[in-house]
Amino acid sequence: MADDRKNIGILLFADVEELDAVGPWEVLSFWTQNYPQDGFDVLTFSHDGDPVRCAKGLTVAAQYSYADAPALDTLIYPGGRGTRPHLTDDAQLDWVRRQRQAVPLMTSVCTGSLVYAAAGLLAHRPATTYWDSLGQLTELDATIEVRPDDRYVDDGDVITSSGVSAGIDMALHLVDRLAGLERARQVRRGIQYDPQPPV
Repeated sequence: MADDRKNIGILLFADVEELDAVGPWEVLSFWTQNYPQDGFDVLTFSHDGDPVRCAKGLTVAAQYSYADAPALDTLIYPGGRGTRPHLTDDAQLDWVRRQRQAVPLMTSVCTGSLVYAAAGLLAHRPATTYWDSLGQLTELDATIEVRPDDRYVDDGDVITSSGVSAGIDMALHLVDRLAGLERARQVRRGIQYDPQPPV
């Protein structure tokens, strides 16, 4: 990746919810590979750079570790049951706070926002999370303006999204925000994302 390109990093960790990470990856990799002129790259990284076993058993290889990942312009923190230990992991929460100081745009999918809340990033901000974890968001920080009906909440330098498939919507919103509405529509068409649930 060239030094002048902007990097979007998707965090991977044990028991991450598969689609929370892979959904945004599908959107963003289609965008960055098909429209390199926009100047963005997407990458994955884990704490030590090793592969991670996701919540439902899929093993995913990370491209980088915390130590060697390039500087990020956007961080995506997925959810899943693997976020639960992060909520009381002081070292991980300190790492999140350091990212807040260095990364211009912090985003989350599903219960990734709980980690942001535990780290103090969502104080006095609107935010959302997985529907069954909305109460926990309030328990972690009562100052958060919880948005239970929103697929994603864009509060400028922090974007949170609700559960699993909402990460795809959030990623398309990122493309819109970073490269424009027409590009986001091209990406949506390219991955044939046109949800029409049969049930």
